[in-house]
Amino acid sequence: MKVTLIVLDSVGVGELPDAAAFGDVGAHTLNHVLQRTGVELAQLARLGLGGIESVLLEMQAEPLGSFGRLREVSPGKDTSTGHWEFMGVQLEHPFQTFAEGFPPEVMERFSQATGRGWLCNRPYSGTDVIRDYGEEHMRTGNPIVYTSADSVFQIAAHVDVVPLETLYRWCRAAREILQGPHAVARVIARPFRGDAPFERANEARKDFSLTPPPTVLNALHSAGLDVIGIGKIPDIYDHSGFTEEIHTDDNLDGIEKTLRRMRAPFHGLVFTNLVDFDAKYGHRRDPEGYAAALAAFDERLPELLDAVEHDGLLLIVSDHGNDPTWHGTDHTREYGLLLAYRPGIPGVDLGERATFADVGATVAEALGVSWSGPGESFWPVLSGPAGAA
Repeated sequence: MKVTLIVLDSVGVGELPDAAAFGDVGAHTLNHVLQRTGVELAQLARLGLGGIESVLLEMQAEPLGSFGRLREVSPGKDTSTGHWEFMGVQLEHPFQTFAEGFPPEVMERFSQATGRGWLCNRPYSGTDVIRDYGEEHMRTGNPIVYTSADSVFQIAAHVDVVPLETLYRWCRAAREILQGPHAVARVIARPFRGDAPFERANEARKDFSLTPPPTVLNALHSAGLDVIGIGKIPDIYDHSGFTEEIHTDDNLDGIEKTLRRMRAPFHGLVFTNLVDFDAKYGHRRDPEGYAAALAAFDERLPELLDAVEHDGLLLIVSDHGNDPTWHGTDHTREYGLLLAYRPGIPGVDLGERATFADVGATVAEALGVSWSGPGESFWPVLSGPAGAA
């Protein structure tokens, strides 16, 4: 039995009921991209995207897949919160953020660990921070430390000034420091290259996450199944529960490597994150770039459907919003999309799911693995005549 789960990072489908608490009333990543650019997503529409409540695409009479939307119950709108909830971890309290920068005791310990000073230590856009501090970093060698509305400690350094392994070592040191009262969800290495205007070396980005409580991934691993993480997925879960990890450079590389792994022998889960929607276009408020990335995925969707074996399952979801027409540069509090495909099984309306954790519960049941944590499986609706695992 093969299950493939693909996260279209940040492709939200409308404000959640508590969006006002996050300043996101009116946000709708997908609709606003459609309205601003007129991009056509014929293959996603054929799969069932137009059946999701509030999405401005025509509903197909006989969609190939099932469709719905996911409500996030954890109090956040960041990558870690959404992905952890997919796999059965519902947070009671949000990850800590540092709107005024990190306190002196953190930065002093960080300087001791690196043997250098630091620059910035404020919430900042990733492209703006290397524009504003990059040349000073080149002169001094001091790392650029910044955060955002998310629970992150980000370290930017030029690849010609700070070797990647040194940058990663500094991130590991920061991860050790940022525990307990100063814990953040992720420490992120943000290398950049070239001369001003500098360019981010996104292919060398690396995330250092807190370790989540036991997840569906651990349950699959303990049952002896393959758990294959593609893209930044293993980083998000602190590499816990995986049997194989595959690095990607961008969305198209992620799609290619997902297809390759789907077509190869395995029994278990392929779990992919396609991050370009978020990192390259959402945060940079680039609707046209976002639309082009959606169109590129849409074009490759038939290949993904063809790679699903007769008893397999393909799930396509999103973890939060990042409306490129919205104010600021932060994520937006939105429903996640949900599309499910099994060859020969008619598409049905999966409705509004009560939690992202329904995804993990479904993966576990499809693969015949016991899971007693949060989430209600919708596998029985999908099992049909093709047969359950």
